Amino acid sequence: MKGVMRFCKKGKLSPRYIVPYKISKRIDNVAYELELPQELASVHPVFHISMLKKCMGDPSLIIPTDDIGIIDNLSYEEIHVHILDRQVRKLRTKEVA
Repeated sequence: MKGVMRFCKKGKLSPRYIVPYKISKRIDNVAYELELPQELASVHPVFHISMLKKCMGDPSLIIPTDDIGIIDNLSYEEIHVHILDRQVRKLRTKEVA
């Protein structure tokens, strides 16, 4: 599954693809239904082919779903980062921090 934002991490850090799942049936020319485990019951099982990737069988590329940490209400826990220092730059007439 490509670019999934429901799995805790957002943006560049979100996993591009997770564990390979079997295709249960072909819905359309461009849509497939996957056999998802019970822990992914809140995710709709039908995906467009652009969201899927052929499994090459390399186990080092597989991210287990336990590491992703799916929350039932499809949200994620924010971790705040403290700013330790800042630098002010002067750009012509403005100062940018």
